[in-house]
Amino acid sequence: MPLVTDNLAEPKEGIDSEQMVLSMGPHHPSTHGVLRLEVVTDGEVVVSARPDIGYLHRAIEKIGENIDYRQFMPYTDRVDYLCAMNSNFAYALAVEKLAGIKVPLRAELMRVMAAELNRISSHMICLGALAMDMGAFTPFLHGICHREKVNDLFEEVCGARLTYNYLTIGGVSYDAPPGFIDKCEQFADYLWPKMVEFNELISGNSIFQDRLCHVGVVSREQAINWGLVGPNLRGSGVKWDLRKDEPYSIYDRLKFDVPVGDGGDPRGSNPNGALGDSYDRFIVRVKEVFESIKIVKQVCAMLRENDKLPKDNSDRQHQAKLPIRLKVKKGEVYVRSENPRGETGYYIVSDGTDKPVRMKIRTGSFSALNCFEEVTRGLLIGDVIAVIGSFDIVIPEVDR
Repeated sequence: MPLVTDNLAEPKEGIDSEQMVLSMGPHHPSTHGVLRLEVVTDGEVVVSARPDIGYLHRAIEKIGENIDYRQFMPYTDRVDYLCAMNSNFAYALAVEKLAGIKVPLRAELMRVMAAELNRISSHMICLGALAMDMGAFTPFLHGICHREKVNDLFEEVCGARLTYNYLTIGGVSYDAPPGFIDKCEQFADYLWPKMVEFNELISGNSIFQDRLCHVGVVSREQAINWGLVGPNLRGSGVKWDLRKDEPYSIYDRLKFDVPVGDGGDPRGSNPNGALGDSYDRFIVRVKEVFESIKIVKQVCAMLRENDKLPKDNSDRQHQAKLPIRLKVKKGEVYVRSENPRGETGYYIVSDGTDKPVRMKIRTGSFSALNCFEEVTRGLLIGDVIAVIGSFDIVIPEVDR
């Protein structure tokens, strides 16, 4: 149970003060990147933990305003390198809506396949790293092992293992190579029992639950007011997923559930916890991996049906036919998609040329940091590490 302190204010002045200011990061192994926290403590109790960001700022949005629409796609990989496919997807959707581009069915199927496989690999890093931060090293090795199998599939389809540049405006760069669909289905069949094993290995561990239950609690109202998205929002019991509530691509044709935190529900996986705590955010991601496996299986079946179409059918193409120099009509658009860390939105303003005049990216990690100082107040220093891991913050999403 975290220690709650009600009477701690600003650091005390004078020789009798027990409060001190610690700098956690920007290269601390538990901050998951170049995040720096200015931590004020009273002994082991955290008075405040203020994020100090900007160490990885690269002006990506400004770069997007100085190169053409197609040239910017590789930069989207760097917005969130753990789910580069999903970042490609979000940007492509925005440009296509602004330009009125219709994407062939096969391209949409390959996009969703790539996005869900990348969601799995991203969650594997989050789940394994959080377990390792709490002192359990073995689950991290399991997560890395499963992620490597996803990387093998990505390397076969696009030649890259981290920053893919696979999804393009109008479709995907390459069609599925021979045998790729079978390998994706085999991976889905392989991963389901392995995730059951992973869940049994760590999720029910009493020490692991003690480290996460009642730590970093975010109520339903707080999650909405702070603008949390994705698993961090659903961990607080809010059933909101853009794939279901604002369907894009072909998600309206797929069957899958949206897991939410169950808090103190004795029938749930967290009978001793509180709704919206760090354990709820962990377990929501575990359940989401199972849902992504279901989606991959469905897309494999739909790709096989697509293979039966005549070769000259436009829905069998992996890329829409576009001019070499893409000029977008004058206007503005905001499009959002469901990434592993929640809603990623692109706001683009066009003046009718081949370059946007304004680009703004909305990411899930940035909104998660908004509540960090409030959520960590009164916790022990060790619990701060649990909160960082449970929010699954990726620093390139924060700084951009």
